[in-house]
Amino acid sequence: METKASSDFALTLLRWFRENGRDLPWRQTHDPYAIWLSEIILQQTQVKQGWEYWERFMRHWPTVEDLAAATEDEVLREWQGLGYYSRARNLHYAAQQIVALGHYPNTLEEIKQLKGVGDYTAAAIGSIAFDLPAAVVDGNVYRVLARHLGIDTPINTTEGKKLFAALAQERLLPALNREGQGAGLYNQAIMDFGAIQCTPQSPRCSDCPLMESCIALRENRVSELPVKQKTLKVRERHLIYIYVRCKGYVAIHRRGSGDIWQGLWEPWLVEKVPEGALLLRQNVKHVLTHRILYADFYLWEVSERPELPDDYIWIKETELDDYAKPRLIEILLESVV
Repeated sequence: METKASSDFALTLLRWFRENGRDLPWRQTHDPYAIWLSEIILQQTQVKQGWEYWERFMRHWPTVEDLAAATEDEVLREWQGLGYYSRARNLHYAAQQIVALGHYPNTLEEIKQLKGVGDYTAAAIGSIAFDLPAAVVDGNVYRVLARHLGIDTPINTTEGKKLFAALAQERLLPALNREGQGAGLYNQAIMDFGAIQCTPQSPRCSDCPLMESCIALRENRVSELPVKQKTLKVRERHLIYIYVRCKGYVAIHRRGSGDIWQGLWEPWLVEKVPEGALLLRQNVKHVLTHRILYADFYLWEVSERPELPDDYIWIKETELDDYAKPRLIEILLESVV
C-alpha cells in the first residue's frame, strides 16, 4: 500500500538521482544483453573495475549470440582477474540458453531460469531492460532502508530478507504510479543513493535529502545499521606450487569441480617439494570470501620431463597467457624469469 512517507521517499530519491546518478554505459541502452552482462559482472565487483570488464566483453562479444559461440576457455580468459569464476561459467551457459530460446526472456520467471540469475539480478534486469515492476534488494538497498526506517532486523536472516524485500517493493510502488517514472529508474536511484550518499563508511548525512526523516540519523545509530549476523567462518589453506620448466615447456592442469577456481589452470600443486626446486615466493597471502590462502611458489628447471599426474599437460611457455588462471597464480607467475 502506498503511503505519504513512501511516496515522499521515492520522489526524493528520483530527484536526487536526476542530479547525482552515475553515468554508466549500460544505462545508455535498453539492450537486455548489455544490461544482463553488467549485472552479472557487478554481482561481486565494484563498478570501477567492472566497467573495464564490461567494455572488454562487449568488444569481444557484442551480442549474446557471439558470447554463446565462444568457448568456455575464451570466456574464462577474458574474466581473469575478476574472481568468483562461477559467474563467468554461468554467463557463458546462460548465453547459450538465450540463443536456444530464440529471444531474451522478458518476464521475471523466465529471467530467473537463466544460469546464475537469482532474485536480485532478475529484478535488476527485468526492471531496467523491460520496466517490470520488481524492486531490487542488494547491499545498498538494505543499508538505505535499514537506516532510513531504523530497522535492526539482521539482513542475512530469513526474517530480514522477507522484511526488506517487502519494504523495497512498497517503496517502489510510488515511483510506478508517477507518469514517466518506472521501476528501472527507481531501482537505479536507490542503488546509486546507497553507493554515493548513504555509504557503508562516512555516509554524507549532513547534506542528505532524507536527513529529516532518517530514523538512524535522529537516533544516532547510522554506524550500527544495517545489522548482519556473523555466520561466516574463514578457514586457512596452504598451497605449494611448482613451476616445472623443461626445454621451453611448462606443466599445468585444469582444476576440477568441487573446489575453488573450477575450470582454471594452475602449475603443479604438490605436498612435497622436489629436490632441486628453487623457492621464488613464500607465504603469499590471498584472501577469498570463505578462506585465506597462503602459497609457496618454486621454480624447478629440468632437462627431462618428470612423471606427473595424468591430468597435467605440457604447453609452450610462450603460450601460457592463453590459459585462464586464478589471480593468485597470476601474482605468483610475476616472479618467474
